[in-house]
Parts: sequence; structure tokens; C-alpha cells
Amino acid sequence: MSRPYKEEIYTKYGTKETYRVRTFGTDIEDRELIWHRDKESRRVSVLNGTGWQLQLDDKLPETLEIGKKYEIPRLTYHRVIKGEGNLIIRIENI
Repeated sequence: MSRPYKEEIYTKYGTKETYRVRTFGTDIEDRELIWHRDKESRRVSVLNGTGWQLQLDDKLPETLEIGKKYEIPRLTYHRVIKGEGNLIIRIENI
């Protein structure tokens, strides 16, 4: 199955650290946004998007706000819930 987003990988200036910028398009279908977990803890910064939500395992969905950062602990099931417009996020492993 293909990924429900487009991704670009960047290197922080003067370091070997990388971060990802993912774009979830308006044409994505809800069924593509599945529960999953990641091997590393992550910090997510919202760059664009309205009404999109992040839901962690055993928690209510939280509306993603532009400029706010969210932490997702390693191996925690989570999912994104579709809002309006494109969702663009920056992801850093922590």
C-alpha cells in the first residue's frame, strides 16, 4: 500500500540531523489514515492545515494547530483524522 502523504527529507544546516516535511492532500480518503506506530519518539510541528486532528491510543482526538508542537512517544499507536485543506507537518525524531 502506498503512503497517504508526500514526503521531503531535509538536513539541519551544519549538522547531520534530519527532519521530514509531510503533506497530506485534500484528495486523501479517510480509510488511508490508519492507526500505526513508529519505532522512535517524534515531535510534530504543524505548518498548515485546518480541522485536522491527531489521536493517540486511548486518548480523544486533539485538533492540530498551526505553530504548535506535538510529541508522539515511540511505539504509541496513533492516527491523523482528516480536516480541510492540505495538512503539512514537520517531523523530527527525538
